[in-house]
Amino acid sequence: MTELPVITHWIDGAPALGVSTRTAPVYNPALGAVAKNVLLADGADVDTAVASAQAAYPLWRDTSQAKRQGIMFNFRELLNARKGDLADILTAEHGKVSSDALGEIARGLEVVEFALGMPHLSKGEYSENVSTGVDVYTLRQPLGVVGIISPFNFPAMVPLWFFPIAIAAGNTVVLKPSEKDPSASNWMAALMTEAGLPNGVLNVVHGDKEAVDALLVHPDVQAISFVGSTPIAKYIYETAAHHGKRVQALGGAKNHMLVLPDADLDLAADAAVNAGFGSAGERCMAISVVVAVEPVADELVAKITERLKGLKVGDGMRGCDMGPLITKVHRDKVASYIDLAHTDGAEVVVDGRGIEVDGDANGFWLGPTLFDKVSTDSDAYLDEIFGPVLSIVRVASYAEGLALINRSRYGNGTAIFTNDGGAARRFQNEVQVGMIGINVPIPVPVAYHSFGGWKDSLFGDAKAYGPAGIAFYTREKAITSRWLDPSHGGINLGFPQND
Repeated sequence: MTELPVITHWIDGAPALGVSTRTAPVYNPALGAVAKNVLLADGADVDTAVASAQAAYPLWRDTSQAKRQGIMFNFRELLNARKGDLADILTAEHGKVSSDALGEIARGLEVVEFALGMPHLSKGEYSENVSTGVDVYTLRQPLGVVGIISPFNFPAMVPLWFFPIAIAAGNTVVLKPSEKDPSASNWMAALMTEAGLPNGVLNVVHGDKEAVDALLVHPDVQAISFVGSTPIAKYIYETAAHHGKRVQALGGAKNHMLVLPDADLDLAADAAVNAGFGSAGERCMAISVVVAVEPVADELVAKITERLKGLKVGDGMRGCDMGPLITKVHRDKVASYIDLAHTDGAEVVVDGRGIEVDGDANGFWLGPTLFDKVSTDSDAYLDEIFGPVLSIVRVASYAEGLALINRSRYGNGTAIFTNDGGAARRFQNEVQVGMIGINVPIPVPVAYHSFGGWKDSLFGDAKAYGPAGIAFYTREKAITSRWLDPSHGGINLGFPQND
């Protein structure tokens, strides 16, 4: 029997075995088979990674903006040139189709490009002569070592939301990716080293709760960034904040799409399918509930059903529309909601179990599933299912639909489909959700805005990336200055250069 490859940590600019010998299986979900094993760090391994980051911090903090920017630009060029290789890793370990994997990388690249503007984005302010001969100005400086804990559903994009900004701002990083699809993080860390990043500035430790807890309480880690489910996000926030750290913890979602009677129903049906079943529904910004304002529900359900018939489910390497779920356990959990919804009175319009797939029969398959007339008391409505399951809830009016959305414990993303500008403007004002789409089903902000929801979808001090990311990974100093005597720097007729 051929021995399976073992994914190691990445510490101090190189692969590292660490102390712990515990491992976890990494599956190819399209085959339903273990493809690799990954090391699981213990506290000592986390200590080693943090020590590497701590040792690298003083020199990196004092490295010029020009040199940091040059390294980040090199990384951007390398990542763009080799994104196909990274997409193949995502498809093999997560299962998402190639086009979706490339889209994930493209959205991560946007944040890298945003981080290239760090010399401008981190500028302070200056006020001259606030009192006689006295000036006041501000500086933005890095925090030190920061920890990033990323989820399985976006193994490239979510780390790219965080570490380019943190590093460009002068911090050093310990990244703990999901143990379910860990290879992308090592690949990107190696690419950063190739781009010229000094050893220790970006470290990767793999692991489970033991590694997470070690990061949360480590005295040399100044901040924690996290994306994942709401219960874990709350735990991350409370534990890390209790230990004196800055925390941005993005939690779960149950995103609603409100369809008004004047909407273009073909556009709305396309959007519901795209946003509900892309990446097999394993997106925190997936639309999982369509709120249809009568009398359009029957027509909308028919249009969505017709579109689902044309979707091809199978191996992401084969040009399919939708791939498998990440693990058998998760697939079975998602599938269990089909019987639950039926028991609670919903109509199962499309049942994704037992479908024909273009792939190995052992893969973790579940086809697109559509519920209609879903009770808002059912767990099929209340829970974040995180799979290819779309629920239709029928309401009599805009006001009833709005109230339904606002009662949700989550406030991550939402959308309205309408041709009425007044209704759209009213919705964006009244809905209690952090990210809103108007005739846009997945309103993930571009990199120069910030990502994050309300209520139980966000815990902590800041949203992700954009201006909020800059503020999170830096802290401000205010200097009040008075100089009694002018100084002179000498003569140098050469053209001034950055170095």
